[in-house]
Amino acid sequence: MSHPSWHSPHFNMSTQFLLVFLLLSVFRACSQRIEAEDEYDDDMTVNQMLAPKSHQTDATQILNNLLKEYDKKLRPDIGVKPTLIDVDIYVNSIGPVSSINMEYQIDIIFAQTWTDSRLRYNSTMKILTLNSNMVGLIWLPDTIFRNSKNADSHWITTPNQLLRIWNDGKILYTLRLTINAECQLQLHNFPMDAHSCPLIFSSYGYPRDELIYKWKKNSIEASDQKSWRLYQFDFMGLRNTTDILKTTSGDYVVMTVYFDLARRMGYFTIQTYIPCILTVVLSWVSFWIKKESTPARTTLGITTVLTMTTLSTVARNSLPRVSYVTAMDLFVTVCFLFVFAAMMEYAALNYYSYCVKPLCSKTKRSNYSVLDMGPPPTVITLNNAMYWQEFDDACMYECLDGKDCQSFFCCFEECKDGAWRKGRVHLDILELDSYSRVFFPTSFLLFNIVYWVGYLYL
Repeated sequence: MSHPSWHSPHFNMSTQFLLVFLLLSVFRACSQRIEAEDEYDDDMTVNQMLAPKSHQTDATQILNNLLKEYDKKLRPDIGVKPTLIDVDIYVNSIGPVSSINMEYQIDIIFAQTWTDSRLRYNSTMKILTLNSNMVGLIWLPDTIFRNSKNADSHWITTPNQLLRIWNDGKILYTLRLTINAECQLQLHNFPMDAHSCPLIFSSYGYPRDELIYKWKKNSIEASDQKSWRLYQFDFMGLRNTTDILKTTSGDYVVMTVYFDLARRMGYFTIQTYIPCILTVVLSWVSFWIKKESTPARTTLGITTVLTMTTLSTVARNSLPRVSYVTAMDLFVTVCFLFVFAAMMEYAALNYYSYCVKPLCSKTKRSNYSVLDMGPPPTVITLNNAMYWQEFDDACMYECLDGKDCQSFFCCFEECKDGAWRKGRVHLDILELDSYSRVFFPTSFLLFNIVYWVGYLYL
């Protein structure tokens, strides 16, 4: 039996036919798989389209049945028991705080939860999440913020309100509010003061035998403080309380959240404290200027006094017109007194330096013919340092009020002697600058120690 050659035409045609058959089989299998996947996708699309439609119909029927005989003017369980409102707050931001207007701004999401048995339903949908259109169709608590000056709800792009209804009748109602709330700041320690700014809310018309507020567990949460606008304050924490307010119309449950704030001193240190200290130190420069340089010392004294007046006015611009003395008022006032005392020191020195009454010895007086021309004030008006040095050597000075002088201060050398001076303090007013160089810096340093320790640590 002969076998066909591998290169015969019959064998080549059979091989080609077999290859074509195999390729057609593969293409058919792929097309069937693609059709199956398309049918699967179509089934999924149909199921996804039919499911929401079914849920939508179910939710619509539930709402229609719930609201058919629902009276939103009546609170839940009226005449049976008080309605319990669980409250929680999410703080978006706090600030700014205005010391002049004594108010602060706060942005919150305010959530209230209660149970209304009239809104129970039987369905596979356990929760209905609704928008603001449903809010006006059911009863809502008449909550008010008692210390708000004005409040705004957010309406962009839609009203920021959320309503959820559970199948057991539980209701969650949230809304976003921005409130300017009153905060009575006690500024006795300003600018080292700390405050607890409250946010107070309660029912407007329902007393506690009809409506009771209750804090949820972990009822107050706060967002990241990086976005808060507390420019001059540090947020120290918060706390919440529940109180009963007794009025003639009934006893009301009052809920309060306290936000603890501590003021930062950086701004006032740069703008007020450092300039005041430097101005006081500048006023001491006059103690090292010769007392004969009247224009220089007078100009320096007047300039520092006017500078302190300006600083005092600027410091008061950041405060309301309170009648009590703040810590900053005390500091600025003491600095002003130091500057004013430095100027008065030169006035006293100048007066006692050139207004003494000379009593010259008869042996020396003849040497100065100018003394015979008139009374002693004529000699004083010469104001010649060299002449006065010679005159001091030739003259002696009588003590103030004679030997029965009771003053602790003495201008003249003769007052040092005598039994009547024993046990008394002797101060030479002509050396007043030397005393001031020690007294003024020392007393100002002691004042600063007492001031900062007292206000920061006591």
